[in-house]
Amino acid sequence: MKKYILIISTLCCQCLHAQTDSSKYQLDEFEVTTNKVGENSPVAHENISKEEIEANNHGVDLPILLDQATSIVTTSDAGAGVGYTGIRVRGTDATRVNITINGIPFNDAESHGVFWVNMPDLSSSTSDIQIQRGVGSSTTGASSFGATVNLSTLSTVNSTKPFGEISNSFGSFNTIKNTVRLGSGLIDGKWNFEGRLSNIQSDGFIDRADADLKSYYISGSYLGENTSIQALVFSGHEKTYQAWYGAPLRFLNSNVDSNQTYNPYDYENEIDNYRQTHYQLHITNKTIKNLKLNTSFHYTRGMGYFEQYVGTEHNAVMYNGDYAWGKNLLSYYNLDDIIMSGDTISQTNLIRRRWLDNHFYGLVFSADYTADKFNLILGGGANQYIGGHFGEVIWAQYASNGSIRHRYYDNDAIKNDINIYGKMNYDLNKDFNAYLDLQYRFVSYEFTGLNNDRSPLDQTAHLNFFNPKAGMNYRLNSSNNIYGFVGVGNKEPNRDDFTESSPESRPQHEQLLDIEFGHRYTSKKLSISTNFYNMQYTNQLILTGELNDVGSAVRVNIPESYRRGVEFTGSTIINEKLQFKFNCTFSDNKIATFNEFVESWDNSDTLIEVIHQNTDIAFSPSVIAGGQLIFTPFDHEKYGKLQLAFISKYVGDQFIDNTSNENAKLDAYLVHDFRLTYLKKTTLFKEIEFSAWLRNLANQHYISNAWVYRFKYSGNAVDPNDWSYSEYNNAEGSNTFNQIGAFNQAGINFFVGLKLRF
Repeated sequence: MKKYILIISTLCCQCLHAQTDSSKYQLDEFEVTTNKVGENSPVAHENISKEEIEANNHGVDLPILLDQATSIVTTSDAGAGVGYTGIRVRGTDATRVNITINGIPFNDAESHGVFWVNMPDLSSSTSDIQIQRGVGSSTTGASSFGATVNLSTLSTVNSTKPFGEISNSFGSFNTIKNTVRLGSGLIDGKWNFEGRLSNIQSDGFIDRADADLKSYYISGSYLGENTSIQALVFSGHEKTYQAWYGAPLRFLNSNVDSNQTYNPYDYENEIDNYRQTHYQLHITNKTIKNLKLNTSFHYTRGMGYFEQYVGTEHNAVMYNGDYAWGKNLLSYYNLDDIIMSGDTISQTNLIRRRWLDNHFYGLVFSADYTADKFNLILGGGANQYIGGHFGEVIWAQYASNGSIRHRYYDNDAIKNDINIYGKMNYDLNKDFNAYLDLQYRFVSYEFTGLNNDRSPLDQTAHLNFFNPKAGMNYRLNSSNNIYGFVGVGNKEPNRDDFTESSPESRPQHEQLLDIEFGHRYTSKKLSISTNFYNMQYTNQLILTGELNDVGSAVRVNIPESYRRGVEFTGSTIINEKLQFKFNCTFSDNKIATFNEFVESWDNSDTLIEVIHQNTDIAFSPSVIAGGQLIFTPFDHEKYGKLQLAFISKYVGDQFIDNTSNENAKLDAYLVHDFRLTYLKKTTLFKEIEFSAWLRNLANQHYISNAWVYRFKYSGNAVDPNDWSYSEYNNAEGSNTFNQIGAFNQAGINFFVGLKLRF
């Protein structure tokens, strides 16, 4: 059984008989123990190879490249896969999916969000990805409530000889990707250096949703006989025009072509501008027989802002998904009203920037001991996050007593996250293996200052979690394995849950009991795994429309909810030229009961309570399926290799909120893609690769994400033209209405690419 390891890109090379030709060196891979699991682990998982990652790597964000993985649904704000993108696994969003890069947490420590746009073209430096569905094995960062995604860039050192690669792609919506990669090969059998420089530009499918993305990756490795050291620096800088508000559903359902790409933001600099740089140092030592010691130090520096125009006109006061009544008041920005010609001016048009200035650093460590019948891993991590949040007014029609870059709010946060764990694999006999994983996690979080609405922030929270996991794997014969797994995950509330509440109204932490069992079959021509899961949540946090004791809309703990389903993942070789890969998930995702609170427009101080029972969890389709039919007409040393692939993705109906309201539901969609790759070796270049990717062949109109605001109003009929950005439909009676904003995805579009390796 494979050990729970991450293979580092440490090509420990020993000189053979004092020869200096680098091609003569014997490669010896170092291993860094981390949170990946082996092939026969009781944890439901899927490995994505570098070849699979590169197949569609024409500039889209990494979530789009994972779209064919089991139980995954992806979305793109700009509609074309470049810019802000998102991923859900088993219906859980990225704030509940633990993402690590080389074992280092990638989720934002406060919001728990994953902003892939900050790391453009990270896929070009990624050697492999493992997706663990469910609670998964212990790792650093917040507990997984849907999946753990582990990215490795460490094993990109794959050649003893120097190499270079130039990759250029072009596609619809003026999408351009330029990537250059270089490697030194082994120097003196001990040193290796690699680098990457990337540039991605796209206009986006949605109006003005352009993206300007730049990144680099540098690594240096020392490869000793017993010790390996690898230092990494990778950074991304993104400027993305905001498209995160969606478009009115009634626009998208109309037959007007211009409505399909509608973006309510029209201020010319309504952008997100952020730079994030990661520093990592990984050290592996194998001095003692059967023992591997691993230590990783890391530091992430992030700083940037998003800029918004806020105006006195009705359509210009949008703010983070809600109409910002009062957000144009001078008093909101700590500015005095102005008296002009005897009139009092209390409102102004203005431009503001909301900043993040953060540091995240720490260490991750482990000791991996292997004996005849067992493998024991002891490890943990200690990380600290320091985050600054502040807002500036950079222009105002009426500046009052302010000046340029007038700071109207400012707050700071410190979060400490410490965890220790022990994992053991024990072979009871040659066919039966037991797994035990125990983790203890301590979190402290404090923040002080003024929030963006100028409410005071002064709170401290301390949380302690125990996360046990256990499983077994039994080998029936050479082709069949069965396994079982049970695990507990505890997850702290995110930043908004803390800041939008007082200590008295603060929500409780969430808990998940995950029980899974399955069967794996493997033969020369067919491999298929079947996994049953039951994820039982206690105190899951959802939005209900309820306001807390400080008057803010908050997520509320609900006592009982669950996700239950079965997943099939397989691959079959039909003949020597034809292969079929497939996956499908059938699930039931329910909330036992909760109370929704609907705002009344007749009385702004009134919330109307609606009791719901046995409703579907939002954004949790009961059916998710994917398939790839891969045809290789020829693979010849002289003529090269040609591969064609027909790809399909089906996502069932999904509700926008937790009420199972038929008027707040996204329709199912089926999307087909076609991919072509031709690879040829030449005398001038080591390899020339031409690729093409046609997406959404049937020009399917579909929506992958949305939001809804529900209200009651018994006055005159609601005029959908009152606001230029509105969607009303009647729900639950003549006096209840939904306002819906949705994210439309591009119709038929293409990418073509040319890659030169030397």
